[in-house]
Amino acid sequence: MTDYITIAIPKGRILQDSVALFKKIGIDCEELLSDTRKLIFENPAQRMRYMIVRATDVPTYVEYGCADLGIVGKDTLLEQEKDVYEPLDLKFGYCRMMVAEPAELSRDDDPAGWTNIRIATKYPNFTEKYFTGKGVQVEIIKLYGSIELAPLVGLSERIVDLVSTGETLKQNGLVEVETIAEITTRLIVNRASLKTKYERITAIIEGLEKHV
Repeated sequence: MTDYITIAIPKGRILQDSVALFKKIGIDCEELLSDTRKLIFENPAQRMRYMIVRATDVPTYVEYGCADLGIVGKDTLLEQEKDVYEPLDLKFGYCRMMVAEPAELSRDDDPAGWTNIRIATKYPNFTEKYFTGKGVQVEIIKLYGSIELAPLVGLSERIVDLVSTGETLKQNGLVEVETIAEITTRLIVNRASLKTKYERITAIIEGLEKHV
């Protein structure tokens, strides 16, 4: 089994786009889209193994070598700062990491004048690093879901979250104030695997690169 290439992939849209992309370079993993609770899939003919994991866990499995490769959003990589190699932007799953606030607050607000603010977010490490770099003192409140609720109930003045269309913000009376980062899905590689399975991993990277 040591000659297998193991890939960690999260469920959802990333999984669908990943399966379609791998198909373009001759890697068949359609089984991952089947209605099953299996977490590990193997393709002995191609010496490939796939692990279905939470998106936030992908970098951990790759860093510790349980997976040779991983597919994950750049937002997770920015937050966790794991020791993995990131060779390729896969160009799908585009969204923006934004600072947002209530519309009524934004009318007279000037981000350039921020000195001490409170922010709710799923990305406390990245958010703190970003604002510290700008010289803004920030109190971080870590939440796990429905970040838009925080300003509505007075938990925080502002939020940092991923925005795709902006419709959820709009429906909750929030507006985008500042773009922190543009986010897409990335291919990551375990550093040791890149050395021990160099030819196969490099072939996958170069194959994918031609289609993104």
